[in-house]
Amino acid sequence: MYQVFINGYGIIGSRLATALTKDKSIKLIGIAKYSVDEKTQEAINKGYKVFVPRKLIKEFRNKNYEISGSIEDAINQSDLVIDSSTEGNGIKNKRKYYLPLKKKVIFQGGEDRYGRNSVADIIHNSRVNYDKTLQKDSVIQGSCNVTGMGKIIQPLIENYGESIKRFDVVLVRRWADLEDKKEVRDSIEWDKNPHHQDDLKDFIPSANLYVDALKVPSRMMHLHQMTIRFNGKPPSKENILDKFKNEFGVAILNNAKGTGDIRKKAIELRFVHGDTSMVHIHSELLKIQEDTLKISYSDDQTGMVIPENYMLIQSMLFKRPRAEALKQTDKIFSMKKKKKLLESEFQN
Repeated sequence: MYQVFINGYGIIGSRLATALTKDKSIKLIGIAKYSVDEKTQEAINKGYKVFVPRKLIKEFRNKNYEISGSIEDAINQSDLVIDSSTEGNGIKNKRKYYLPLKKKVIFQGGEDRYGRNSVADIIHNSRVNYDKTLQKDSVIQGSCNVTGMGKIIQPLIENYGESIKRFDVVLVRRWADLEDKKEVRDSIEWDKNPHHQDDLKDFIPSANLYVDALKVPSRMMHLHQMTIRFNGKPPSKENILDKFKNEFGVAILNNAKGTGDIRKKAIELRFVHGDTSMVHIHSELLKIQEDTLKISYSDDQTGMVIPENYMLIQSMLFKRPRAEALKQTDKIFSMKKKKKLLESEFQN
């Protein structure tokens, strides 16, 4: 049985902990906490062992939290660590713990792929390069926006690659997650140099891609507006949608009024954590004009990367072929069932 440690217990870490407790072939060593707060007791109440920085053990115990040891203790026990610490801390953890202790690590999309703070030489997207991660010891799981783009762009390239001239994507990003305590300000902000373009081209280098990113005052989901220019007339709407019908982690919805409709429906249907863990193509917004195809799809920012992280565990630890990894992932996350339910709820 493989042992996995989750270094961080935020939006990603808490969801990963839920998922891993469903897999009887994995032992979850526990989770890391860096702040003395109520989330510590929440983790303990859920049955997770909590590990903290050695210098803070006394402080946590003075607050009557039952601490199982230091973060270094947990990493020592692990076969693989999922680093879900706050953005930018991955490289610090790599230098302090993972390299000296020679541990396999999955990093999250906020960490650097290039430069002196690079944490890994590959960004994972299960639709594109799963097989390339089988022998890796350090991998970056692409961010939710990058993961979503990969799930749409790769099938288009596979089916129409020679006819496509370029992709232009506007990422309309939510300001904060539902669980975030930070204020959602009444402002639309733009990113002068979004990392998503370079991240996507890291695993689909052939994509002639241009990305703009906006942040809007919402907590519900991201919305991507993708414009694809063809050499000549694009395929029909029906042809395009047919290519996504059986894509894992892609639902085709119609008549949703907004991202809030989908998130609320996921909560109403009692999806775990209120996550759909997929992208949702909005068929009523798919338009064709002259040489241009326009696709709009919403992207479940809180849940999207959780099954992707799990796919990496199947690759880096179990060495499973992609087809087997997808079956196991569906078993844990009920992706096909959720897709069917959502498509039934948002239909013509």
